[in-house]
Amino acid sequence: MEYLLQHKILETLCTLAKAEYPPGMRQQVLVFFSRLLSKVQRPLLHYISVHRPVQKLIALGGDTVGAAAHKEELQFLLSICSKLEKEPSLLCHVLESENLRDALSEEAVGSSKKKPKPSLFKAVLRLCLSQSQTGRLAVRAREALLGVLRAAQQEGPAHLIAQSDLSQQVAQRLCELHSEIPLSTHPCDITAADDTDWRTEVSSEEYNAMPPEVATVRRFLCWVEFCNCLLKESHEMIAVTIADSIADGYLKVILQEELLHVSELRILRSTALLSALLQRLGPSPLTHRLVSYLLGEDRAPEKRSDHVPQLRTQLIQRCNHLSDEISLATLRLFEEILQLPEEMCMYSLVLRNLESRSYLSAGHEESRGQDSEAFEGADELEEDPYFTDGFPDTGLRLNNGNQHRGTESAGTEQSVRSFLSLVPEEMKSSDSGFDTYLQDALVQYRSCCERASSWGWPPSPQPLNTGHPGQEEFYEGLFLQVLLDRLGSILDQPYEVNLQVTSLLTRIALFPHPHIQEYLLNPFISLAPGARTLFSVLVRVVADLAQRSQRVSDFREMLLLVRRQLMGEPAVHPLGHETLCKGVVVLEEFCKELAAAACVAHHPLSI
Repeated sequence: MEYLLQHKILETLCTLAKAEYPPGMRQQVLVFFSRLLSKVQRPLLHYISVHRPVQKLIALGGDTVGAAAHKEELQFLLSICSKLEKEPSLLCHVLESENLRDALSEEAVGSSKKKPKPSLFKAVLRLCLSQSQTGRLAVRAREALLGVLRAAQQEGPAHLIAQSDLSQQVAQRLCELHSEIPLSTHPCDITAADDTDWRTEVSSEEYNAMPPEVATVRRFLCWVEFCNCLLKESHEMIAVTIADSIADGYLKVILQEELLHVSELRILRSTALLSALLQRLGPSPLTHRLVSYLLGEDRAPEKRSDHVPQLRTQLIQRCNHLSDEISLATLRLFEEILQLPEEMCMYSLVLRNLESRSYLSAGHEESRGQDSEAFEGADELEEDPYFTDGFPDTGLRLNNGNQHRGTESAGTEQSVRSFLSLVPEEMKSSDSGFDTYLQDALVQYRSCCERASSWGWPPSPQPLNTGHPGQEEFYEGLFLQVLLDRLGSILDQPYEVNLQVTSLLTRIALFPHPHIQEYLLNPFISLAPGARTLFSVLVRVVADLAQRSQRVSDFREMLLLVRRQLMGEPAVHPLGHETLCKGVVVLEEFCKELAAAACVAHHPLSI
């Protein structure tokens, strides 16, 4: 060993490997280095006569001369990564010293003008995306890189990795994989893609057998999941650096250009890819950067004249796009956004405009007191002809521990009955209750409560005199405005759009904020002039339905046929007014969903 080190034998071997002379020499040198690093127990990488040849051998990877040595190159890199896992302090000897000097001096001199040399991370990341006969090569390369980052939890090694070219290489690979996805790829093929675990071994033959759209989408989403794993396992300093590089290199350059493009194909592809990306991201610095990039950071109430930031405004307006396909893709995107573990999502889209409760009239508090007295006689509700359906047997139990709870329970029961009896009997296509929606509503509500538990939301509505002053007229904000406009057109829209709009509104209503529940689930609040709520929009829709149904002969029979058709029965003959009837079915089921949401969203009710 002493002779090997003193006489620079490793340097000589590197020279022979670079020249590939005699033929096959590079493979033999890689095997020798791998065995040397893995078999010798004594630390070697801190010796300059060892880590200099190791750096040179790493830099040789990827050229055309050594194209046949992928297996040997992987084994060589794995042996290095194994040493770094055990001793992260050796990073300073393995990373290219010139690259590190440039990175560390970048803040002082602006930016490095020298072209960075190939580094350990660039070599490993290249193998992470390589295709082999079994697919094992790429998976082992990813596991090796993840092992190094997982081990580098001390500030020194973490700082070295953060200052390396790792984050730029990760973002560059993401951009390359994005550009490979054909423009003609259907959004559903992107959002519905499964089996995208980066640990799954897929051979080159299997990839070649797939349609180009499927193969490219799968490679992209596998890389997204791998990036998410890197962010989760890395030191915070490394995770922030990777998130910044992806945000600056991919989101702001590649994705934003496509999202703001006029081409419908580019809009559909970028929107679906963004939805799939959000679906696979967990809590991380990248998630926070994404939310800030998409929605902005403004926390003041919106005004009707506001149109900034541009990307946020365009995305929301596309929920009501002339193209139903673009509307559907964008609505699905916002459904993913609202499921992110970020308080800013709900605040920016919904809460910032409900905080002052300016949707209420000035005399709401007095009328609320009168309503409370009326609720004390809630047992008389059964005699009210407005609630002729009765309260369905849903297994619901009211906790009447005291008078206040009893009043609250009566108010909740009245809200539930209001939603259930909103659609008149002669316009209903089913006599089933809302109990089928209760379990799903309860699961979603608990999930929302768990997500919002650390957001500091108040347990009860804020007094009317608090919030942001100076907003004379209530404005629900662009997002709720578009959703309520869409809901108002439920009788004239495609069935798929109606399902997505109602699903999104139900999801918002189940968030445990008192202002959201008051605005979306309380039919009896006194509204300020010009204000509208979810219930008031539904009342207008039902009134429009009552007029239109009178102009359609055999409306009830046609409605029943459409419902059976939606349940899977084949159509015997073409039906007229199909869009109208499908809208009525969705409206009817949506009212049941809202009744279930009103049940589970109030603490006096349990299931």
